[in-house]
Amino acid sequence: MTEHHTAVVIGAGQAGLSMSWHLTQRGVDHVVLERDTTAHEWIDGRWDNFTLVTPNWQCVLPGYAYDGDDPDGFMTRDLVYDFVRRYADSFDAPVREHVAVHSLRQRLGGGYHLETSAGAMTADQVVVAVGGYHLPSIPRLAERISPDVTQIHSSRYRSGAALPDGAVLVVGTGQSGAQIAEDLHLEGRQVHLVAGSAPRVARFYRGRDCVAWLQDMGVYDVSIADHAGGLAKRESTNHYVTGRDGGRDIDLRAFALEGMRLYGRLTDVDADGVLRFAPTLEQSLDAADAVADGIKNDIDAYVAAAGIDAPTEPRYTPVWRPDVEPTELDLAAAGITSVVWAVGFRRDYRWVKVGVFDGEGHPAHVRGVTGAEGLCFLGLPWQNTWGSGRFAAIARDAEYLAEHLASISSREPAGV
Repeated sequence: MTEHHTAVVIGAGQAGLSMSWHLTQRGVDHVVLERDTTAHEWIDGRWDNFTLVTPNWQCVLPGYAYDGDDPDGFMTRDLVYDFVRRYADSFDAPVREHVAVHSLRQRLGGGYHLETSAGAMTADQVVVAVGGYHLPSIPRLAERISPDVTQIHSSRYRSGAALPDGAVLVVGTGQSGAQIAEDLHLEGRQVHLVAGSAPRVARFYRGRDCVAWLQDMGVYDVSIADHAGGLAKRESTNHYVTGRDGGRDIDLRAFALEGMRLYGRLTDVDADGVLRFAPTLEQSLDAADAVADGIKNDIDAYVAAAGIDAPTEPRYTPVWRPDVEPTELDLAAAGITSVVWAVGFRRDYRWVKVGVFDGEGHPAHVRGVTGAEGLCFLGLPWQNTWGSGRFAAIARDAEYLAEHLASISSREPAGV
């Protein structure tokens, strides 16, 4: 007989485990299916010196919270992995590892049918908790780079020592690209960095971590429905900053003073291995600084309105500007032997055979609830708020979905 559960949760990261905790508390029969191993992305998809960019006190999951001796610090990759693994053990989460879901379909009469590597299953309800970052994205122009140059996606980067000797080109300045560039820079490698449009934020301001100020200000709790950007905010790039060595700013201008080479948007790769860039570098740096300064303005206004006694400090002054923006780079002449592509991921929901997606492949949902009864998504960027990508808000999103699914289960059958 086909195995049946009231609920199936797909994905055993912090999102899927949060959902499992709520289902366990409600006594709901369920299983968590994980293609690899519990919390594996924290160990398999991060570099050796990775740290969280959010302070440890924000690491809160349902029924579980950080209880170490450094609440204002930033957990390393291995500590985060251990934190999530211990969370699964804390309530004996019913995780089945190495079970891939090949397809998910609706059943006639209600519920869902799943084809998995362990056989067929059915469920009344399904929560897809596989996040929104699935397939590493590398542009087609990478194919025109010489095969003598090692190319990897940021998700496969581990350390400079794991790359061939020589200079390294990092493409992208989101959170991963900026931190990987810093990691290589600190290792003493010659780094060439292609800057994108990602914003930045100061690590500390007026005596506190900026995350703490924003938390108190309620910024992480503003619903996407109430946000000026609307659903377009789901495509926003996170601000770059680091938690390394107790936390600090990432200042690309300071890196340039120390020898890092910066470029504007990559536009083309010639057949002879010469890269072409648009003259957008100064504009990108200024825009990132403006966002950081705007956040400080908001903090200043909050401090003044609340009458908080907080120390003042001078604003950031740019320490470097390009004299002339470089528009080309000969990889061989520059001694570049490796390229790290930090340009994001593509979504891959081809296995979900249910009509709940918009024209761009996004799950169409309201706070994770789709138009197909009993099918929900959890752990998406901006699922409900900016905080949805952080531990504490994932916990809140999971609770909302658990209550929603419970309301479906409690309905009386038609005709009763």
